[in-house]
Amino acid sequence: EIAARNSARTGLSYNTDAHCSQAAHEVQVIHRQVFHNDRIVPIEQVRLSPGQAGLMSGWGLFTTLRIFQGEAFAYERHWRRLEKDAGRTRLPFPFDPAQVRRHLSELLSANQVMEGTARIYMIYNRVGFWQSDEPMPQVDLILCTAGLPAHPEPARLRIAEHGRHAASPLAGVKVTSWLNNVWHLAEAQKQGWSEVVLLNEHGEVTECTSANIFSVKDGKITTPPLSSGCLEGVTRSVLLEIAPRSGMPMIEQTLMPEDLYAADEVFITSTNRSLLGVSEIAGQRYAAAPGPVAQKLERAFDATMREYVAQRTANVRT
Repeated sequence: EIAARNSARTGLSYNTDAHCSQAAHEVQVIHRQVFHNDRIVPIEQVRLSPGQAGLMSGWGLFTTLRIFQGEAFAYERHWRRLEKDAGRTRLPFPFDPAQVRRHLSELLSANQVMEGTARIYMIYNRVGFWQSDEPMPQVDLILCTAGLPAHPEPARLRIAEHGRHAASPLAGVKVTSWLNNVWHLAEAQKQGWSEVVLLNEHGEVTECTSANIFSVKDGKITTPPLSSGCLEGVTRSVLLEIAPRSGMPMIEQTLMPEDLYAADEVFITSTNRSLLGVSEIAGQRYAAAPGPVAQKLERAFDATMREYVAQRTANVRT
């Protein structure tokens, strides 16, 4: 039924050059200086080897951080998720959070980044078959930065069945084997959509390929629980804390596609987007994108980022 409805709602009328151009994301260009294991080097001098088994098989972790006023926002939350995911994937984790943060700060300075994004990669080298005998650490650490990508608002979403498997032991882990996500995104953008809502094996809403999703009905905000198979997004976790304090009730609850269609407003969140309003899901259009609740929540989120930077600055001075 969902497939039939989605097919009916995804007509050729949407597959126009204008929609495809709007849906396509700009290429995010990595800045020239990159931190690799123990030093900052120009990107063309970073050497990665086919003998790094985890690199070739996707056995690695990553996280994307928002750089706001020169600071890595919510760094501690990102680090806790990396640690947890390392445990679930059995990836050795010999890294010190304070030291990695210092390396990241040095890289931000080298690339002159005050507003943008950064990524932390951890690549498992000594695992599986087809390893080389060249000297290398057990796990590679790579840090890189980039600007903020353009995300045209409002977003238009299609729906894809079986995009997530909630019963998987690695459900919700942010690993470098990212094909499932980029493939679904590419297929959606070919049809003129901005992103895609991924359903799990039970037909439940989980998330988008690189964003968590929220619905608003009668002033109440709902987002799928982690048990759906979605990623524990850092922006998501911040919003779950600050929304009630800002007078906006928010709960984790199972959502079906029909719940999204019946919502007053829908928005998606990620490190690169903060909050992005949704104007349409598979033909169902929303009157306001972003709606009043999302706008109020975005203001609260912006204030939280500013408070975080102010606290970090005060701590450094003391």
